[in-house]
Amino acid sequence: MGTNSQSATMETEENAQTPAACIVSVKGLKENWQKWSSEHQEYQKHNPFSHNTRPSVMVPQRGGDEYGKPLQGSLTEQRGKDAHTHISREVQELCEVIRSIGESGGSDGKVITVRFGKLFEHYVTISNKLVGILLRARKQRLVDFEGEMLWQGKDDHVVITLLQ
Repeated sequence: MGTNSQSATMETEENAQTPAACIVSVKGLKENWQKWSSEHQEYQKHNPFSHNTRPSVMVPQRGGDEYGKPLQGSLTEQRGKDAHTHISREVQELCEVIRSIGESGGSDGKVITVRFGKLFEHYVTISNKLVGILLRARKQRLVDFEGEMLWQGKDDHVVITLLQ
């Protein structure tokens, strides 16, 4: 019986403390919800896809300079810049690898070429994104090769030419 009276006393003490804690936490929850709600309503005023958009907000027009670009100063813009820097670094590294393992050729000896199979075998220890980086380098006119896409095994004989 002593155990039951102790547990009853503990429940009474817990119940006495719980309502005060609930009132404080409910008040805090209400304030946090209100803050989030106000911030969300303000955000929706600038969201061009919201029905609550203010008419004064400029919606980027297709073909304009700002169309399809993140807001200036946003985290999305910063992530895009960081990604661009990272890819540019990988393209430059690829060009250096081609210079180091490629063969000089051409009439002036300045043209450097390498077969895709050899480049793939060497580059696989550096990155698993060789084909994507090669496509980016070709788009930037740093390298050239035949075909739209290169496949390991099938296109090992394709010659990749370094243009710079």
